Amino acid sequence: MPLSQRLFIALQYVLPHHTLSRLVGRLANCEHPGFKNALIRWFIRRFEVDMAQAERQNPEQYLNFNDFFTRALIEGARPIDDSQQGIACPADGAISQLGSIKHGRIFQAKGHDFSLFELLGGDSERAAPFMDGQFATIYLSPRDYHRVHMPFTGTLKEMVYVPGKLFSVNQTTAENVPELFARNERVVCLFDTAAGPMAVVLVGAMIVASIETVWAGEIAPVRPVLRSQLYGDNAQSVITLNKGDELGRFKLGSTAIVLFGPQACVWHDDLAAGTVVNMGQSIGQTGAGA
Repeated sequence: MPLSQRLFIALQYVLPHHTLSRLVGRLANCEHPGFKNALIRWFIRRFEVDMAQAERQNPEQYLNFNDFFTRALIEGARPIDDSQQGIACPADGAISQLGSIKHGRIFQAKGHDFSLFELLGGDSERAAPFMDGQFATIYLSPRDYHRVHMPFTGTLKEMVYVPGKLFSVNQTTAENVPELFARNERVVCLFDTAAGPMAVVLVGAMIVASIETVWAGEIAPVRPVLRSQLYGDNAQSVITLNKGDELGRFKLGSTAIVLFGPQACVWHDDLAAGTVVNMGQSIGQTGAGA
């Protein structure tokens, strides 16, 4: 490994993850026109953001950097797979990994995997429906659209906030930080669907200012304890989201992990680590043939 990568990995263990991330979050909420306009224009140039797809294409129209980062797209920019059994990609980005959950472990990168049990907050009953199931991990890069949408129509059963670290998430950390996605702060959203249980896990990362869902607003940062809230039959709230509906968003982005149970779905053969994907495109199918 090059020295620069070794230093980068070493820094992951000593930097004050949460303090740094929350400081960046405050700067990203700054509404001073000179500061926020300069920051947004620099970011567009640096990461080659395609503003032609944005609903508001003029950087000065955004209230602050976070408003820009969670920007809406023009209508029709992301067609949603409309097949009954199709699974829609939840976010713009690239496939990090996808495949089968084996012996309660999810593949992270060569030489590394992580615990399904830990990913879902350390609850065996919560993890049990996904044992020997399927997973897809989608990494959102800085230039991407940072709203996360429903892969498949479902009714929300439980939302769990799991405190954790905020390691950077990229290929280097995936290959060198053990249990990366089960160590970082995350929000677990569990749904009942026609294909059985489905989970969408929103994983935080270094300088991710917050994670939000459409039904609960900002979830992270919160005080560092496990928070779980039941929905559907177990509570007064019944929240059903259709495939393609917005589920949540990152203020500065990271990773979304989709889980299905055993024999519930198959992923398309043309998808592999590194495949660029757009929100809404078909990434697999449920039901017959799964």
